Amino acid sequence: MTEVTKRILVTGGTGLVGKAIEKVVADGEGRPDERWIFVSSRDADLTSSSETKALFERHRPTHVIHLAAMVGGLFKNLRSNLDFWRTNIHINDNVLHSAHEMGVEKVVSCLSTCIFPDKTTYPIDETMIHNGPPHSSNFGYSYAKRMIDIQNRAYSEQHGRRFTAVIPTNVFGPHDNFNIEDGHVLPGLIHKVHMAKQSGSALTVWGTGKPRRQFIYSLDLARLFLWVLREYDEVEPIILSVGEEDEVSIREAAEAVAEAMDFQGELVFDPSKADGQFKKTASNAKLRRYLPSFQFTPFRKAVKETCAWFDANYADARK
Repeated sequence: MTEVTKRILVTGGTGLVGKAIEKVVADGEGRPDERWIFVSSRDADLTSSSETKALFERHRPTHVIHLAAMVGGLFKNLRSNLDFWRTNIHINDNVLHSAHEMGVEKVVSCLSTCIFPDKTTYPIDETMIHNGPPHSSNFGYSYAKRMIDIQNRAYSEQHGRRFTAVIPTNVFGPHDNFNIEDGHVLPGLIHKVHMAKQSGSALTVWGTGKPRRQFIYSLDLARLFLWVLREYDEVEPIILSVGEEDEVSIREAAEAVAEAMDFQGELVFDPSKADGQFKKTASNAKLRRYLPSFQFTPFRKAVKETCAWFDANYADARK
């Protein structure tokens, strides 16, 4: 019998990405020497240093995937930049410091492409994170996430820690936050299409539909997280994303959702609502140097699977 030598603690383990990692591990990607521990805010308040320390002492992880964060869509960020800054700064500092104190071998934290400068050239890559201010709509969240990169470097230089981070583009999939006001664009669209079908009304999409995004399916991201945890040894972050050629507009995303859910009604765009950042095209060249043959799930297939999950779990998904 193989001895368990790796105890992998996943913070934010009941969220979108945590659930995807749990599924991928359960479906055969886990290894016999690994014990996976998925925790949520019910297990500890990570804004509390004492509760975070107690969580680490209870589970004594050798590795950590740090997903826990205060997150939300454009409109929630616009309302609450201070809350996003303070909450995430506390969570990240507590998790990384507890990992350091416990002698954790490796931490992989999750950043976001919104941390990149608003005024920049495209495609953005890993060297450009700190080149200027992020978009004003979510500066609190963005700066808090940037600071993880700063802490990772400092822990490496001062203590030799193997702390790193990944930067996914727009993640979606089963177990997403489908709240229309506070969720991200794709799950919000899925919920809106469901409601429009129920009422027989048109689908109203906030904004012009012109902004462009790279979407990554949560199960693809989960497989990449496992690779980063096991194989990627740089302190510098790595962008996890589909290629630049796979970027789609919000209009195209809405059309994909409508098709997946067999919505026959009209699509209406409301330009009185904010568009947010027009584009944030990311380069996955670094990822491709490491994993040239990694296969991403085609966008429309992933959308269809996500819509099917939403329909099958509507009572829970709409909360």
